[in-house]
Amino acid sequence: MSADVAPPAPRPKSTGLHTGDIRPGVAKVDPIIVVDGVRRVFGGLTAVDVDHLEIPRNAITALIGPNGAGKTTLFNLLTGFDKPNAGTWSFDGTSLAGIPAYKTARMGQVRTFQLTKSLGLLTVLENMKLGAPKQKGEHLWASFLPFLWRKQEAEIEEKARELLKRFKLDAKEKDFAASLSGGQRKLLEMARALMSDPTLVMLDEPMAGVNPALTQSLLDHILDLKDLGMTVVFVEHDMHMVRHIADWVVVMAEGKIVAEGPPDTVMREQAVIDAYLGAHQDVDLGVVTGRVAGELSAEGQELAETAREIDAAIEEAETSAETDATETEDGK
Repeated sequence: MSADVAPPAPRPKSTGLHTGDIRPGVAKVDPIIVVDGVRRVFGGLTAVDVDHLEIPRNAITALIGPNGAGKTTLFNLLTGFDKPNAGTWSFDGTSLAGIPAYKTARMGQVRTFQLTKSLGLLTVLENMKLGAPKQKGEHLWASFLPFLWRKQEAEIEEKARELLKRFKLDAKEKDFAASLSGGQRKLLEMARALMSDPTLVMLDEPMAGVNPALTQSLLDHILDLKDLGMTVVFVEHDMHMVRHIADWVVVMAEGKIVAEGPPDTVMREQAVIDAYLGAHQDVDLGVVTGRVAGELSAEGQELAETAREIDAAIEEAETSAETDATETEDGK
């Protein structure tokens, strides 16, 4: 950004989203999604085990947590791409248990994916037009009668071009989607999601694989969604982004909700620090291994003893291997 161009002004955050003390599962003033007892097990691994969660309406909620915390699995469950072993959840007051993904999308809940799902051999404009719902020309017999759907087709194309212009992809409308960069595909997927005029937009790692030059553009578009009256839920690992745009943060670890609250507050909670950095994040590794002098807590001493036992086992194995090699050489 050049020196004579001012950075974008920060947009006001939504406040007063919850009622009562902030804790995992805290009630929201106006929730758009309510989750109760949702559990998903893969073999012997519990990927998601959420007792209660409410997502506030007309706000931007970030879902964060270390890899393997269950964030994308929860996304898949809420949007109908996977089925839970137990539990219920609702969107805008309507139960979504057992509702497939295409029906949840028709109800106004759409999502994007960490790995973009654009159709590479269709043009950018054609990808956009696919996102429009209730197209008359999709019916078999009507498809043979263009006069039934030609007007609607023109309206859909006009709307698609307006969105492409907003997302600065209008110059690419005739290009194949496969020719776009990773960041441009993210923009295309977000723009295509808006073709259905959704109430709730769920973004799975929108910044993953995006060139830094497009980062600010994506951030502005996410903030625009809220300004247009939509609710946004996104999964993200970039904590700077989370602090910048999120009104509310939900933290997952080992499939559970371990903390939630405003970003500036939740980032300082011990449960969040432990989830990301481990319970011993404040212990110098040199002290644990004995390379550096220092005092250890009881937990640190236990960790150091474990490290010494591992070192001893490795040394014993190496000695045994050297002995075997020597005996083999002498026997030749």
